[in-house]
Amino acid sequence: MQDRLPHEKGFHVSWDQLHRDARALAWRLQGEAPADGWKAVVAITRGGMAPAMIVARELDIRTVDTISVKSYNHQTQSAPVVIKSPDMDLVGDGEGVLIVDDLVDTGKTLDVVRKHMPKAKVATIYAKPMGRDMVDTFVTEVSQDTWIFFPWDMALQYVEPYRGV
Repeated sequence: MQDRLPHEKGFHVSWDQLHRDARALAWRLQGEAPADGWKAVVAITRGGMAPAMIVARELDIRTVDTISVKSYNHQTQSAPVVIKSPDMDLVGDGEGVLIVDDLVDTGKTLDVVRKHMPKAKVATIYAKPMGRDMVDTFVTEVSQDTWIFFPWDMALQYVEPYRGV
């Protein structure tokens, strides 16, 4: 058998699985809302948008905003840069705000986001060990060397079998 490249140690997530996992995240968060409810959900774009929409629906949170942080160029991670902030009049220091992302990897993106909203609650669907302490709630932990293939990054196509034809 051939050795696999690091990105080939993959965890493939379908739309159905993402939906189930986002609902599971919402289920875990349902009892953690502040007494007066969540002020808003802030999705970390782009990966956090679909999970944030599902969590907002499940928890009946009507105000959804985004923070855009660029930290990847394809599969290469770089220093995170905020390229769009949420409505700071709405989110303030993050009190009563739920931040949602698809994945925490090294935690560098969440470090930048937490500096903007230090009192916010952070939830991700997937967590890797290096970033796990940066999130308050997550659903599934995967190894640090696993690459998660999200449904918006994939297309169905033929794949050669491992053994020759």
